Amino acid sequence: MARKPALSAETLAALGAEKLAALVLDETQSNPGFKRRVNAALAGQSGPDAIAKLIDRRLAGLERARSFVDLDKERAFRDDLQGLCDSIAKELLPAGPALAAVRLLRFIATHEQVFQRIDDSSGRIQDVYWQAIEAMAPAAEGMPTGVREALPEAIMAVLGETDHGYLKPVAERVILHMPSEALLTWDADLAARITERDAVEAGQRASGRWFPSMTGEWREIRQVIAAATDDLDQVIALEREKPEQSQDSLTIAAKLLEAGRAEEALIWVRRAAPTTRRAHDDFDVEDEGAEAEHDPAILQASLEARILAALGRKPEASQLLWARFTETLSPRLLREHLKTLPDFEDIEAEERAMALTMHHPEPMGALHFFLAWPRRDLAARLIVTRHEAWDGRDWYTLPDIADQLQHEHPLAATILYRALLDDILARARSKAYPHGAKHLERLALLARDADADPARPAVFPLHEEYRETLRATHGRKSGFWTLTGDKPAAKPPEPFRAGRHPIWVVEK
Repeated sequence: MARKPALSAETLAALGAEKLAALVLDETQSNPGFKRRVNAALAGQSGPDAIAKLIDRRLAGLERARSFVDLDKERAFRDDLQGLCDSIAKELLPAGPALAAVRLLRFIATHEQVFQRIDDSSGRIQDVYWQAIEAMAPAAEGMPTGVREALPEAIMAVLGETDHGYLKPVAERVILHMPSEALLTWDADLAARITERDAVEAGQRASGRWFPSMTGEWREIRQVIAAATDDLDQVIALEREKPEQSQDSLTIAAKLLEAGRAEEALIWVRRAAPTTRRAHDDFDVEDEGAEAEHDPAILQASLEARILAALGRKPEASQLLWARFTETLSPRLLREHLKTLPDFEDIEAEERAMALTMHHPEPMGALHFFLAWPRRDLAARLIVTRHEAWDGRDWYTLPDIADQLQHEHPLAATILYRALLDDILARARSKAYPHGAKHLERLALLARDADADPARPAVFPLHEEYRETLRATHGRKSGFWTLTGDKPAAKPPEPFRAGRHPIWVVEK
């Protein structure tokens, strides 16, 4: 069978201009967004001003619109926005970056009005706006220097008072391409705005109640500017101006460590006191790195240990990592702890960690750790030895774990499948009956090996005994047993009560 050619510029060019023109024309008949982009491309033959004029008409229409967009029209509306964004970013920007930057800002500024017109719980509309935000970087980079200096004023004019959070990401994408003089001017303007706004909002702050204010986002932009001009002291000074609960102590500590100012970094990292973290909170078995990347307690311990090591206090760093590991069961912290130990001592320490985890008071956290380390043999042993600890209400994690273990450790998988099935039937979760039927089917497949496992606890019944217990306890749940292929248990006849049942005489 001939291999289907991949889509690429080369393979499409080989079709020839007439064939491509026919395909494009066909698509424009059913795709309005694509049709508008094609019109923009055709307008581009007359230069960037012609494209900008066409885009301006569409932007004006978007800015004037006020009607609510019904759900059945959401996709068409999104495609229309996508076509407009593509016309600016892919047609106008290569031809005229300065013209494109102005239109991108106008487009981004419509977000508040658009979000009032449509329910974007899916996030598809926001995705289009983020594409426009990303396009600001190449637009700023391609602008002439003299024109680029006016960009901060244009950004503040259209986004400076918007509260959806788009101001800072737009600023971040253009700051890297701004000359130093323009950045200093922008910083001075932001400082003046903050001073003026703080004076206006002083009464609200005195009340102690939270209220929305643009000053927080303005300060963050000033920090981005300070970082771009290598002014770390200014970054820190601006961080101190924030409310204490809003300060990002870990980021400041990391910047200070990178700059070789470890003593100051230690002060900042210890200001970020680690929060109490349960051993299995937000743990991703498939991606242990995600757990380490986002958990503040783990990030704080890891960063503090690195700072201590930079200060020549390696034993203290090692002790810290071990102490935090025993609290969190974080694989990242254990790996970092083992790296601080001399050869051969790390083997003994790892064995000690495995023993500690096996007897940890939070079995679910211990189970996640063993799977992420990975030590599936220990995960299976934990499940068997603590077979009464598993709760079928953990349906969002236990099925995946059971699936991982079923081939090599059928008894452990059996314990988890039974916990899940018992919970479904005990709570009569009729919507979960299909899952329960699959669990029972899986249990039947695992029964021979699980029943024969010498590690099976004496109180853990064999499969047939377990199944008979299910029938005796839940035999009248016909919705479940029908899915398993078994006939529901017969419903016992109700005793006759005078006056309750009509008497029918049927002649045969």
